[in-house]
Amino acid sequence: MTTTALTPVLSRTWDQERSWTLATYEARAEGYQALRKALSMEPDAVLGAVKDSNIRGRGGAGFPTGLKWSFMAPPDGGPRYIVVNADESEPGTCKDIPLMMAAPHHLIEGLAIATHAVQGELGFIYLRGEVVHVYRRLLRAVEEARAAGYLGEDAMGTGKRLDIVVHAGAGAYICGEETALLDSLEGRRGQPRLKPPFPGAQGLYARPTSVNNVESIASVPGILLHGPEWFKGMGTEKSTGHGIFSVSGHVTNPGQFEAPFGITMRELIELCGGMRDGRRLKFWTPGGSSTPIFTEEHLDVPLDFDSVAAAGSMLGTRALQVFDETVSVVRVVSRWTDFYRHESCGKCTPCREGTWWLKQIMERLEVGQGHEGDIEKLLDICDNVLGRSFCALGDAATTPISSAIKHFREEFEAGMHTPWYDLFPPEASTLFAKESVSR
Repeated sequence: MTTTALTPVLSRTWDQERSWTLATYEARAEGYQALRKALSMEPDAVLGAVKDSNIRGRGGAGFPTGLKWSFMAPPDGGPRYIVVNADESEPGTCKDIPLMMAAPHHLIEGLAIATHAVQGELGFIYLRGEVVHVYRRLLRAVEEARAAGYLGEDAMGTGKRLDIVVHAGAGAYICGEETALLDSLEGRRGQPRLKPPFPGAQGLYARPTSVNNVESIASVPGILLHGPEWFKGMGTEKSTGHGIFSVSGHVTNPGQFEAPFGITMRELIELCGGMRDGRRLKFWTPGGSSTPIFTEEHLDVPLDFDSVAAAGSMLGTRALQVFDETVSVVRVVSRWTDFYRHESCGKCTPCREGTWWLKQIMERLEVGQGHEGDIEKLLDICDNVLGRSFCALGDAATTPISSAIKHFREEFEAGMHTPWYDLFPPEASTLFAKESVSR
C-alpha cells in the first residue's frame, strides 16, 4: 500500500461534533461492537487475536502487546490487572492526550477487552494530573459506558464484572516508568522498583499486572472487530498497523497524522505543507527528546521500529520534533537536559548526579563560556550514566547529548567562546531574549 495514505482509525471521529460522547462513538466508530464480540469469546481466544496481529507497544519500547499479556503469571483465582500508562509527559510527545480528549471511548472499550483477555475484572487508567480537562472527560466516558451497561457487575448482560478506575497522578515524569507508576497508583512516592519481580508476576498490589500505553490499548477494538489480518494489512512486516505520528516544530502545519508504520519523515513533512517559511531542515527527533536526533540524511528512513533502530535511533512515541536552520542545537539540547535534571527522582546516583553535571556543562556551552575539555567531559559522563541508572531516565538524558555532538560537534566547539544567539540569524534570537540565557 502507499504509505502516504493516512489511515484514520483512532482519529476517524476527531472532526465530528461532540466526538468524545458515547453517542458519536456508537454511531461513527462501531462503538462497543468489539467488546460484545470479545465477551462472546474465551479470554485465550481474545489474547490469541491480539498476538496474531503482531501489534507492538505504542509507548516507546515496541514490545509485542499480546506477548506482554501472555507473560503475566498464570491465573490463581486472585485479581489480575491491566493498567494504562497515560502519564504522557516527555517533551514533544503529544499523541495520547489528544486521543483521550477527542475520542476517549476507544480507550475505554480497549481496556475492557484487554481486562477480559487477561481474565481480570478491573482495569486502571493512570493519567497525568495536570491535564484536568482530560481527566474529567475520561471520568465522564466511564460513566457513560457504565450507564449503557458496557461496564459494571453484569457487563453487557454476560454476568461478567468489568470496570475501570481513572486515577490522576501528581505530575511527575518518572511515573511514566511502569513500576514508578504502580507505586504512585498504590499511594506511595513514585520511584522505580527493583526488578525482578516484574509487574507481570507482582505488579499492582503485588498481583499480576500488565502496563500498556494508551494507543496500544485503544487499538485493540479494531483488531478484534476486523481481525488480525486487517491490522497486518497496514504498516510493515515487523511493525504492523497504524499509528499516530505527532509532528511539531518548524513545519507549516504541525499536528497529528494517523498513518501506517513505514511512512517516512519526508512524506510527513510534505503532509504538513513543508518547512515553515521555506527554510531548510536542520535536525529532528524520531521519538521524542529522549531519542538520538536525526538530520536531513535520515528523511527517507521508514518510520518503523526496526528501520529507525538500524539507522541509530529509536521510534519511541513517534514524537517528531522538527527544527530548522535558525535553531541552535546546543540550546535545544540544553533545554532537554534541564528537563531531565529536574525530573530525576534522585533514587540512583548515576542519574541524580549525572544529570546535574550534564546541565552545568550544557549551560556553559550555551552562553559561550565553555571550558577546555567540556565536550569530552560530556561524552564521558554520558558513557557513565548510559545503562547504569535504575531506570531509563538516565539513558534518556544522555542520548540527545551524545547524538547532537556526533552530528553538530562544531556548534559545541563554538560554545567555548560564542553564545548561541551570536551564531544564528537575527530572527532566531528574537525567539528568546538574550537576558533569559545570561548567567
